[in-house]
Amino acid sequence: MQPVRPEFVPDPSLSRTEMEALQRDIAAAAVFEDDLDSLSARFGENPLVAGIDQAFDGETATSAIVVLSGGDVVERVHASERTEIPYIPGLLSFREGGAILAAFEELSCEPDLVLVDGSGRIHYREAGLATHIGVTLDIPTVGVAKSLLCGRPRRSLDEPLPAGERVAIEADDSVTAPTGAVIGYAVQTRQYSSGSRYINPLYVSPGHRVGAETAAAVVARHATEYKLPEPVRLADAYAGTHSR
Repeated sequence: MQPVRPEFVPDPSLSRTEMEALQRDIAAAAVFEDDLDSLSARFGENPLVAGIDQAFDGETATSAIVVLSGGDVVERVHASERTEIPYIPGLLSFREGGAILAAFEELSCEPDLVLVDGSGRIHYREAGLATHIGVTLDIPTVGVAKSLLCGRPRRSLDEPLPAGERVAIEADDSVTAPTGAVIGYAVQTRQYSSGSRYINPLYVSPGHRVGAETAAAVVARHATEYKLPEPVRLADAYAGTHSR
């Protein structure tokens, strides 16, 4: 797969001001609504759902893509690129985006939906890694993050959530979206039965051509006995085997 919007390809040589300006342009081009068939109809057809994750060996990022259909692995690819900038909160796509796009160039199939280990609309400028990649390739994407970058949970997450629970994440003053807009969900994919320890939720948000509710439903649908949805979990493992 090649970029449909090459003007949005992450360029780590840009200044921080230029990167942030590009993210605002990407957010303006993003579609945070469903551009898919109904969820039940789409999953009844065993769509191609890809997971993306990265692993690092020094300054080299290895991006892995694992594509599933009906629970079976259809394709696995990876690519490695040297990172040009350090990790900067809110600018992750300029560090890791090159390796991800290189991995997509190796992919022979075109996924119906992509789950990205990173934020989508839950981002200061509504243009996290999932949004950046989704808009650049013009492919439906969902961001699956392990921590909350910004925004405000609709209710407290201080107490452990039961498996299957979802809590809306709303835009606050740290986000360019209108205050109170639902920009994603905290999704509890699994939980320990014992009260002595607990699992934190995932923070799921639309990347491109997917609505917030569908993004949460897709991640919940692909949850197994692990915290991460299966396509991302497999991509995480696959990236790790090729980064050493």
